[in-house]
Amino acid sequence: MERPAWAPPGIDISVPSVSRMYDFYLGGSHNFEIDRQAARRAMEFMPGLPKVMQANRAFMRRSVRYAAGQGVTQFLDVGSGIPTHGNVHEVALAADPGSRVLYVDHDPVAVNHSRAVLGEETRAGVIAADLRRPRQILENAELARLLDLAQPVALLLYCVLHFVEDADDPYGAVAELGAALAPGSLLVINHTSYGGMPVPEEQAAGAVQVYRDIRNPLSMRSREQIARFFEGYEMVEPGLVSPPDWRPDASAEQDDPYAFTGFAGVGRKA
Repeated sequence: MERPAWAPPGIDISVPSVSRMYDFYLGGSHNFEIDRQAARRAMEFMPGLPKVMQANRAFMRRSVRYAAGQGVTQFLDVGSGIPTHGNVHEVALAADPGSRVLYVDHDPVAVNHSRAVLGEETRAGVIAADLRRPRQILENAELARLLDLAQPVALLLYCVLHFVEDADDPYGAVAELGAALAPGSLLVINHTSYGGMPVPEEQAAGAVQVYRDIRNPLSMRSREQIARFFEGYEMVEPGLVSPPDWRPDASAEQDDPYAFTGFAGVGRKA
C-alpha cells in the first residue's frame, strides 16, 4: 500500500481511523482506502451517514457563531479531527478577528494536517492530547499561550463523546474540563444516538458494529444520558435537540431525515 506524502511516519495505514472516515463522509481527501472501505460498510446499513455528518458540521458553524455573538471568542475544540473547509477557526475568526482557537486530537494524522492547515496562523493552534486525560490538555503550554481560562471559553465536543466508553468516564472528563473554565463559559456538544434515526435500531446497529470491528466502539447514548453531560450548566434555548433544530438558519423541515440523528445542545456555566 503506497503511503501518501501527507501521512505522518509511523502511522499504520492498514487500520481504519474514525477521523479519516469522518473526512471521507464529508468529501475530504485525507483518508486511505482502508478508511473508505470501513465507511462504505457502515453506509450499507445507514446510507445517509454523510448527511448526518453534514448536519453536525452545520451545527458546529451555528454554535461557533452563537458563541462569538455572546462575546465568547476563545474556543477549545477537543476531538477536533481532520480540518475541512469551514472549520472552527475559520468560522470564529470570520465572526470576530480577535478569536483564539485550540484544536485537540489524539490522531496523529488529524494533528499533523491541522498544523499544515493553520500554517502561520498565530490565533489558532493544535496539540496532541486525549479527552480522557483532561490534565494533558489543561497543563499544555500551547493552551496557556492561546487561551485565558480566567475568561469565558467555549468547550467544543463535536462528535467525540460517543467514542468514549462509560468505562473511561466521559462524564468525569467533561466535568474536569468544565471545572477549569470561567463563569460564562459554554459547553457545546453533539452526540450520536439511536434517537432521531430514520431507520430501525436493529438496522443502525449494523453500522455501530462496523465501528466496534475497527476497535472504535460507538456508545449510543440516549437523550437523557447525553443531557447528563450538561449537569451544572444552564441550557441555552432550544435545549438539547436534533442538530438541525438547534437555532436553524432556515426552516429545517425540508432537511434530509438522516440529519435529525442524535442530539446537540449548548450550556452556559453559571
